Amino acid sequence: MPRLRQVPRSEASPDALKAYQRMFGDRDPVAEPGTSTGTPGNWWTVFALVPDVLTYFQAGGAIYKGPTREISSYYVELAIVRAGFAAGSKFVFSQHSKGARAAGIADEKVAAIPHWPATDLFDAKERAVLAYVDEMVLQLGRVQDGTFALLAANFSDEAILELTYIVGLYMMYAVLSRSLRLEYDDVDERVVEVPIPGEGTATGVDIMSQMSDSSG
Repeated sequence: MPRLRQVPRSEASPDALKAYQRMFGDRDPVAEPGTSTGTPGNWWTVFALVPDVLTYFQAGGAIYKGPTREISSYYVELAIVRAGFAAGSKFVFSQHSKGARAAGIADEKVAAIPHWPATDLFDAKERAVLAYVDEMVLQLGRVQDGTFALLAANFSDEAILELTYIVGLYMMYAVLSRSLRLEYDDVDERVVEVPIPGEGTATGVDIMSQMSDSSG
């Protein structure tokens, strides 16, 4: 379940109701969750807690499809899929894998995005985008001059600014989704202590002594 309360249809603001109608039809998305793509839809019901944040999200999410975009949807979706994977968001990765195919990216390339450096499927232009995304997300913007030079050799300044903004936006969405346990990112922490069989967490166990022979 999400970490924050979901807003039922009866409590939704006028702007949230417009989004609910578009995403869920006449259903109450809290009582009857689910979107046409199979997600629970709780991103919308949680963001409806603060209507102007929901409005801002919708405007931001739509910007990459704006009619004045310099960069094509092909490279945008390629970048978002990689950003979702690099940021560890199953929700962003899964949703935009579908968007990538709709933008004309071949199935085999979509499947290879998680391990793109180890394949020869991507051309120089695609690799420049993927490398840039990795350094933005995994290195928190520590983009190397060489990486940027490759990007600049293939895209205009305007296109690079658009790409940078969109990648940053979806990196934020990935982090928000994981933080609030929304949609497909509602997963338990996997790095936890595993109890000793039959003894629980058992204090005072010297694990290191079992790993080495100290008998001389």
